[in-house]
Amino acid sequence: MRTMNVAIIGGQFMGKAHSNAWKNAPHFFDLNIHPVMKVACDLQEEPLKKFAAKWGWQETETDWRKVIARDDIDIVDIATPPGVHRDIAVAAAKAGKHVFCEKPIALNTAEAQEMCDAAEAAGIVHYLNHEYRRCPAVALAKRLIDEGKIGRIFHWRGTYLQDWLCDPNFPLTWHLRKETAGSGAQAGINSHSVDLARFLVGEIKSVVAMQTTFVKERPLPGAVAGTFKAGSSGGGQTGPVTVEDAIAMIVEFENGAMGSFEASTFAPGRKNYNYFEIYGDRGSLLFDLERMNELEFFSKDDPEYAQGFKKIIVTEPCHAYVDHWWPPGHIIGFEHLFHHGVVDFLDAIDRKTSVTPNFLDGVKGMQVLEAGLAAAQTGVKVTL
Repeated sequence: MRTMNVAIIGGQFMGKAHSNAWKNAPHFFDLNIHPVMKVACDLQEEPLKKFAAKWGWQETETDWRKVIARDDIDIVDIATPPGVHRDIAVAAAKAGKHVFCEKPIALNTAEAQEMCDAAEAAGIVHYLNHEYRRCPAVALAKRLIDEGKIGRIFHWRGTYLQDWLCDPNFPLTWHLRKETAGSGAQAGINSHSVDLARFLVGEIKSVVAMQTTFVKERPLPGAVAGTFKAGSSGGGQTGPVTVEDAIAMIVEFENGAMGSFEASTFAPGRKNYNYFEIYGDRGSLLFDLERMNELEFFSKDDPEYAQGFKKIIVTEPCHAYVDHWWPPGHIIGFEHLFHHGVVDFLDAIDRKTSVTPNFLDGVKGMQVLEAGLAAAQTGVKVTL
């Protein structure tokens, strides 16, 4: 078994999720490449040292450019806010490092295209971590669609709701500023729905949309404020929110299907509600991340007296990834999806092939997201 040294850039929420996967994937999956957790990089030295010690990173560094310049780094894992994805990914690609990158890919399509072009020119493996593709129930939905079990698809309904920004006193973190996030609910959560729709239904042809910002001014953040974490206030000062809090899109797919997307961080009681419905001429599929080990399937091919939505518990060894975890009926969770991404990424490096979603998927997804924002701002239908 050969080894490859990994450097992670970003040590907050996603840094933890990624670190857990790099650390534990080799214990459950038979890998031809063993990842060595070599360097962790973040801006603040003391919290970084605690992060590295807790998760098993051998070294620390506060300058990502120095990390990328190292000859002993083979893989760069980007777990930062999207405002710096482009710079890190392009530099890593030019240095010949394989890149594992958190979503959304970048601030806009132009940056995403730069990343894709650099990665392709360098011949590296590049992966964009839309982890929900690697949920066994979503993989089953894809299989049923590909096997024609629901027939010609008519409708996609995607909903992604959270509530962590409902409080008007939640601080103005990077998620709420266009220069660091690109957009709000659109990039933060609707990017997942758009990726799933592209994966399961197909490419999107046109978009109409509406958006709104419910809280237009917020307190400046304290030092520890971040994703889902308010922290202390920034001394009583406030600043403008420059992204949307909620967006709704109606789309037409290239295959003629219609789709709807709703994304909001102002839905009390919804912590991470990622839900979709797909309707075809032979059947339907329903998925709810809050019940992520289940897929609901309706088939018109069942006899009339037995028709109805059936709940499939996706924990049998025949389902994607499941045979590497627990016995049937023993469910997996959010953290396992990151393991699946690491495994497929390393397998692609070993086989000298590509993995999806990658930076090209990121470009196509960002084109849809930007089209939705443009349609919402102008009130005009946007054709991709």
